[in-house]
Amino acid sequence: MEWRDGPATVGFAPVAPRIVGGLCADGPCQVASEEGNGAIRTTLSHGSTAIDTDVEIALPPKDRLEQDDEWCVAHVDGEWRQVRFHDYDRIFEVEGLYECIFYDVLRCASPAFVRGELERELAGAGLRASDLRVLDLGAGNGIMGQELVDLGVASVVGADIIPEARDAAMRDRPDVYDGYHVVDMSDLADDERRQLADERFTALTCVAALGFGDIPPEAFAGAFNLVGDGGWIAFNIKDEFLNGEGSGFSRLIHRAIEEGTLEVRSNERYRHRDATNGDPIHYHAIVAVKRGELQVAD
Repeated sequence: MEWRDGPATVGFAPVAPRIVGGLCADGPCQVASEEGNGAIRTTLSHGSTAIDTDVEIALPPKDRLEQDDEWCVAHVDGEWRQVRFHDYDRIFEVEGLYECIFYDVLRCASPAFVRGELERELAGAGLRASDLRVLDLGAGNGIMGQELVDLGVASVVGADIIPEARDAAMRDRPDVYDGYHVVDMSDLADDERRQLADERFTALTCVAALGFGDIPPEAFAGAFNLVGDGGWIAFNIKDEFLNGEGSGFSRLIHRAIEEGTLEVRSNERYRHRDATNGDPIHYHAIVAVKRGELQVAD
């Protein structure tokens, strides 16, 4: 995919939101159909990694878009470029762009929230994070991995399906992962499966990655089954994908609970982030214990 041209093709002129401490000073950021433009000078400080970057971003008109269709325009290397939010390969190519879109402008809270839920359940079970060996699925550029390291996890291994994610993690957070695999968890080669099995994972995390085709149910099940029985599973998923009748994830998770494969310790609904029009997007953060293998029905 090539970058598309920015405001000239989408019909509005960019204006930079004012960002203070990672939040928009005037509330949820909505910048469209206004004259003028300006740069956001921001220090991104997510997961103990500070990135100084000049970024200009403009959001689309204030109509509510489906989450899979959301986009913005970003001023990069002297050009305005339109990018869909799920075009992660292009976003990760630009240092700091992922954090600026999702954390500074749209106020994503998920990595810290899921970490907090996992920390609470471990404490309640009398366990220490330092005993965990975690597979971080859909690891991206390492924001959740950094949360795990800060929690005190003994070992964190990342996995993602696109090489741009691994490259961004090595650039932005080079000390987080003990290993990083670019693999399709739904179709692992024998050597990939052996390498991952040798890690003897005792936990799985998957944050802000399920439900939109980025990680299908088969891939989640493949990663889940690399964790030993009694291991911890911490993930988040959008309301509709957990409770919707037509969702493959809904069927997978509810069947796993009914069959005793997944022993849920906590299930909390919370604000994942803002939509581009400022409305809250709600997810569920689930922390559970693995009690068997996960099977995807045909």
